[in-house]
Amino acid sequence: MTGEKDLPTLLAAMHPVRRGGEFVYVLWPHGRPLAGGIMAAVREAEGLTVVMPRADADSMGLSYDFVGAWITLEVHSSLEAVGLTAAVGAALTEAKISCNVLAGFHHDHLLVPVADADRALEVLHELAADNRREGPAPTLVLRTEQPEDRPAILALTAAAFAVSPVTGLPVDGEPEEVGLLRRLFDCPEYLPEFSIVAELDGEVVGHVISTRGWVGELELLGLGPIGVLPRLQRHGIGTALMKETVARANAAGERGIALLGSPEYYSRFGFVPSTSLGVEPPEAGWGAHFQLLPLAVWPGGVSGTFRYAGPFSG
Repeated sequence: MTGEKDLPTLLAAMHPVRRGGEFVYVLWPHGRPLAGGIMAAVREAEGLTVVMPRADADSMGLSYDFVGAWITLEVHSSLEAVGLTAAVGAALTEAKISCNVLAGFHHDHLLVPVADADRALEVLHELAADNRREGPAPTLVLRTEQPEDRPAILALTAAAFAVSPVTGLPVDGEPEEVGLLRRLFDCPEYLPEFSIVAELDGEVVGHVISTRGWVGELELLGLGPIGVLPRLQRHGIGTALMKETVARANAAGERGIALLGSPEYYSRFGFVPSTSLGVEPPEAGWGAHFQLLPLAVWPGGVSGTFRYAGPFSG
């Protein structure tokens, strides 16, 4: 059977499948007969590298640093095909997922960090779908949230926060942001025009909410949570939601927006540490991660501690 060479055809037909188990790279002991479930081997001047199930390596007392999930791209690519590895690598790189590629006669195989396996599969499925799609790419629509959107919003929030942004580890059970969002929808501080949905090709793919907050008697907005489907993160959807929030806030005559998040990320929108504007965070330990964006009608001379909507207090 002749392998496919055409890149768009390969990408469109690509069906990524995860193989069960966890796999490791091991430097095989010199002179030791090969044993165990070795899946691949590379001979180098420095020695023999093998890829094998983690359980086998553990039982043999072999050391390793990288623990990977094995993903097979189930499309028969020719060994002469140009661009498949580059396209797949670029998509995973954009999602900040490392990968090691093994080329077989029939298929290409990827080893990605175990913690990134689900996200990698989403990225690869999206890459295949993009190449199957005919006609112009769908337009991102930003609109006010409707009550019927809420199941989809809660589901994408659960997916977006399945890995803790604080610890970087998978969350056990439902992420706390999901419960918080449920309470924000029903609280007195809920502001319908600041619950904004991002929709792509009819699918709710992102959401941001800002609710009423205060410094003393001064009304501000408290932004968060903001979430984007994992497979579409780093595609500009979060940026679009932030810009839409700022535009709506300025149009409504709001004074400023407060949030807790990465200074490196949110500084691009004009956010600064809240203390530089005389506003203390709700918790002192938040430090520079608690930020404020002064809007066009920021009054100046503000001092006090920011107070979020009630549901943020538990």
